[in-house]
Amino acid sequence: MTTRSFKKLFSPVDLRGHTLRNRIVFGAHTTNMAVEGLPTERHAAYYAERALGGAAMVVVEPMPVHAAAVLTRGNFRHSDDGVIPHFRKVTDAIKGHGAVAIQQLYHVGSHGDQDNAFHAAWSPSGMPSYHDSDGSHAMSEAEIKETITGFVEAARRCRESGFDGVEVWAAYHGLVDQFWTPWSNRRDDKWGGSLENRTRFSREIITRIRNICGDDFIIGLAVNDEPDFEVALQREAISEIIERHDREQMIDYVTCGTGSYFDFYKLMPTFIYPEKLGTDLASTLKGVVTHALVTAESHIRTPDNAETVLGEEQADLVSIVRGQIADPHLANKAREGRAEDIRGCLSCNQMCWGRRSRDYWISCVVNPSTGREAEWGGDRFTPAAQRKSVLVVGGGPAGLEAARVSAERGHRVVLAEASPHLGGAYRLAGLQPRRGQIIELIEWYERQLTRLQVEIRLNTYMDADDVVAEKADEVIIAAGSLPSDTGFQKAIPHVEVLDGIENGNICSTEAIMTRQVRPGHRVIVLDEGGNWKGCGTAWKLAEDGHDVTIVTPDPLVGKELQRTAADFPLRRTLAGLGVKFIVESAITRWSGTSATVQSFLDGRETEIKAETLVFATANMAENSLALDLQQRGIGIREIGDGVAPRQAAYAIYEGREIGLRL
Repeated sequence: MTTRSFKKLFSPVDLRGHTLRNRIVFGAHTTNMAVEGLPTERHAAYYAERALGGAAMVVVEPMPVHAAAVLTRGNFRHSDDGVIPHFRKVTDAIKGHGAVAIQQLYHVGSHGDQDNAFHAAWSPSGMPSYHDSDGSHAMSEAEIKETITGFVEAARRCRESGFDGVEVWAAYHGLVDQFWTPWSNRRDDKWGGSLENRTRFSREIITRIRNICGDDFIIGLAVNDEPDFEVALQREAISEIIERHDREQMIDYVTCGTGSYFDFYKLMPTFIYPEKLGTDLASTLKGVVTHALVTAESHIRTPDNAETVLGEEQADLVSIVRGQIADPHLANKAREGRAEDIRGCLSCNQMCWGRRSRDYWISCVVNPSTGREAEWGGDRFTPAAQRKSVLVVGGGPAGLEAARVSAERGHRVVLAEASPHLGGAYRLAGLQPRRGQIIELIEWYERQLTRLQVEIRLNTYMDADDVVAEKADEVIIAAGSLPSDTGFQKAIPHVEVLDGIENGNICSTEAIMTRQVRPGHRVIVLDEGGNWKGCGTAWKLAEDGHDVTIVTPDPLVGKELQRTAADFPLRRTLAGLGVKFIVESAITRWSGTSATVQSFLDGRETEIKAETLVFATANMAENSLALDLQQRGIGIREIGDGVAPRQAAYAIYEGREIGLRL
């Protein structure tokens, strides 16, 4: 394997007297871990792990600067010096591992969250919120000055907490951006109108921060690229604003993200979007600054992405956030020539933004240690007190992780998989459009298991006698699950078996993705999950030229994908492929060539012609082996879908957890 050199990525750079050991930033994002508004050991361990892993600069999640800025349950306390000793633990942890520590300061302006803030949202001109259905309060001059003081006092607390600098959040049409943007700043006083007036708010914030925090204190700005909404600032306007701030060396760096409250989906772009989204704006701003460093952020997943961006001089720094959530040691692995050992981010948003959107602290599908560093010791493993022989039955995500972690801790591991490939049903997800990162993850597992000398037995079906004959010290059953064959739908629970199921031409999504069946031209996908199982299969069928109709009991297609900011881009893609949507409905009968679809709204029935009916419904646990072994009195540990069919995140979590306990 040829190892790529990352010369640009690992060249040091000066940032206002602070030497960054490389060009990798762990950018700001809300982890939502605060307890009663205070940072915790969970925070310190989370950020320390990324600093230990080689990131040059860590930007700690946003600090609201005022009561009107509170956005999440896990926000830090604003306007309270009581946070300082608690943040000292965070900054000591980051700087103790050689990284520069920055904190982002933010105010969302009109886009407040009344459920959390219980304070009217403040904005330049009283424009509506794009976060919820509320309006906002047009700030008086006294309230503008109060807010500026809020930013400055927050920066002072950062300085006293040991941070090396702050990043003023001027992105995504937050408050600073609202002052900059003519659409949202309709004032006719000294805070609105001309460029000079519209930037007065940010310039006063930065000038006063510099005065109170000193010449060696780093000050950055975060901005965003939003070309798809004409009311948002476009690149030329942003360039003019940044040049105005850079001219007097007010800012030391500027971070370029994508999306906004106008288009939330591009803020944390999923795999539906192309990679390296933030580079267009970064490249533009590189052409206007003479002092500030430019950071490219947004969908820069890998060291290869980052080296390309830097090599083409599109930016001076790269912010890899989700990539370092997935593998906190990404930087060190790339620097040491071990890029193939980096556990790649899936760009799925399932447990990072997906948990944060539900007001939980964040984690990661592929790395369940994320958010649990204080409990599990990060992404590192303590050798087991006693070396054991471990048999893992099932090579899906639960079994793969259990085998890997057990081997990392020194156990002798055999992994038996009945099929010719590792990955289980998760491999099928990786065959859906644009989801090849899942296949890359399975290949990563294969490399890690080989490195750890795990004995992998493919095409090996094991019954209870086979397990007993193995004489392993520990037996882990990760047998997975199987699709139901009854046509049962949760939406009509009194119907145990679909009327007409005996007429045939019905199959599961698994059968489609494994090509066990050849579907007809017209296909109906009955999707009860509202996630990638049904939606991704429908996408694949439509991409292959089939005429696809999705029927769902939900009020919209992809309901569960709302939490990952993937639902609208998915629906737009499906609509572009001609997929038809029937919502708030169930299938009450199947003739073999048509489905009777009943609306929950008015009870009307419609006949839909199709040659194939595909069910995307909950699977059933395949626990026959586990039950047989338990009946024989043989001690086993059962994990994954064999316990209960769930999403991959929980299977991988259980694999990690069991491996740590052996």
